[in-house]
Parts: sequence; structure tokens; C-alpha cells
Amino acid sequence: MTIYQNFIGIDIGKFSFVVAVHNKKSTAEYKNTVDGIAQFIADYQDILSNTLIILETTGGYELELLYTLCQQKHSVHRADTRKVKSFIRSFGSTAKTDALDAKALAYYGKERFLKLCLFSPQSKQSLELFQLVQRRTDLKKMLVAEKNRSQAPSSSKAIKRSCKTMVTMLTKQINVITEQIKNVIDLDPVLREKQKVLKTIPGIGDIVAFELLILLPELGNKMTRRKIASLVGLAPKANDSGRFHGYRRTGYGRAGIKPILFLAAMAARNSNSHLKEFYENLIARGKRKMVALTALMRKIIVIANAKLRDLAVCENAI
Repeated sequence: MTIYQNFIGIDIGKFSFVVAVHNKKSTAEYKNTVDGIAQFIADYQDILSNTLIILETTGGYELELLYTLCQQKHSVHRADTRKVKSFIRSFGSTAKTDALDAKALAYYGKERFLKLCLFSPQSKQSLELFQLVQRRTDLKKMLVAEKNRSQAPSSSKAIKRSCKTMVTMLTKQINVITEQIKNVIDLDPVLREKQKVLKTIPGIGDIVAFELLILLPELGNKMTRRKIASLVGLAPKANDSGRFHGYRRTGYGRAGIKPILFLAAMAARNSNSHLKEFYENLIARGKRKMVALTALMRKIIVIANAKLRDLAVCENAI
């Protein structure tokens, strides 16, 4: 068990981030750039070696700082925004500023550090891969939008031609980005082996495998089946009180993971495998199709977590 002497909370924005040290009133602000991150590390170099740094998931704006700190062997926890907000509300506080949020993150780390997992990137290429996957996701959204516009009954011929041109261009760009992702993974023996293991699971192909690896780096990293299911938002939440037993629902979870697992579950449902039997057994027992699919999604991610965890154990044993 690691005992930290200091706790630093960092509230990250698009252009800057605010740093707060627990039990210190003053805060500091830096530009969210390579130079700003280097300045922050230089200013706090004396205490970073025995400090737990806590920052939130903020749509990717935290990644440059996150990976830089990890590469320099500093202890970093990427906090669940929902949990931190609930922690702040427990004190009855409704005020919100960047400085207050940074202080709250530092206090959150001080109170909960025994239960917080450190962030560990997959490889040196993790940041580049994340950016490529995000770009591919953005292009896919634009492609869907252009296809919908081209099919609108009120669209003129000129609009349809324009949409068709955009669809062709976006499709080519998606293929280019996909090839770039595959090339980066092929050059990394760890990621390549993990992708190979994931593809042994029915319903998971190249695309789903690399998206899971990049968007869910915690996969296989000493996480139980309950924790990984909860992290992706597929763990049914109890809703009981006294004699009342309410309907259990899933919710929250890491953004972007459920759509990936849904595609995997749809493919697994139509495959000739034990996962298809699992799904059909649930339907035979009277479960609704969406409930059965959700259970299948949960089973897939639990299996993926177990396989990668076993792979890590085997590599450490060699």
C-alpha cells in the first residue's frame, strides 16, 4: 500500500488547467499545451515523487497531461466525473469555479486514495491512437449525417449530389484513418498480441478490438468482472427497499464503449458460438431482446477482461 504525502487536483479545460495542492489555499493555472505542462512539472518537481495526482475525464483534453505524467513515472488517477460531483455535493456545496473544482479533486484524492486505481497507459503510442480513434469516430458521425441528408425527401438534386460527394470523401478518410490505426498497432507487440486475443471472442473483429484497447485501457488491468461491467455502464443497479424490489437498470459508464459492445453483441448473437446459445437461453426464459443483448454485451466485456488479465499473468510469468 502506497502512502502519499501530497495530493494534487487538476481541473482541465480546453485551453488551460488549474492546479491545487491539498491543504493549500493558493492555486496555479497553466496553458494546456506541451510548454504549459512542462512548466507545471518543473514548478512542482520537488513534491511530485510522493504525490497522487487526480484529474477528471474531460473529453480528451486531459490526455496530453495524463500521458506525460505517466511517462515520467508519476502517480495519476483519472477520476470518474460523476463520482467526484457526488463527492462535492455531499458537502452541500453548489458553488463552481475551476479553482474550487481543483481543490475538490485534491480533497477527493486525500479521502479516497486507498480505493483509487492508478492510470497506466497501454504504450507510448496510446495518445496518438486515441486521437486517431476519436478522429475516426467524428468522421463516422459526419458520414451518417451526410447519408441522412441525402435521403431526406425535401433534398434537391444539387444537395443530393453534394451529399454523395461528401459521403465518398468521408468514406475514403475513414479507411485512411483505419489503416493508420492498424499500422500503429502492428508496430506495437503488446497491443498486437492483445488485439489477437480479443479477436478470439465471437463478435469482436479488428475494429471493435482496437477501439476497446484504446478507449478502455483498464481492460485486463487487475479489474474484477463486476468492476469492469460497472466501468462500462453494464452492471445492473439494485433498486430495492424493504419489500419493494424495483426494476434494475444499467447506466452511466465510459463514453463510447456501449455502442462498440452493442455491435459486438449483435455479431455474436448471429454467430455459431456459446454466446449465441447464451442469448437464446435468455430469450427462451422470457427476457426482452434488449435485456438479453445488454446481458450479452456484459458477458463479452467480462470475457475480454478475463482473457487480457490471463495474458498479462502469462507474460509476467515468463
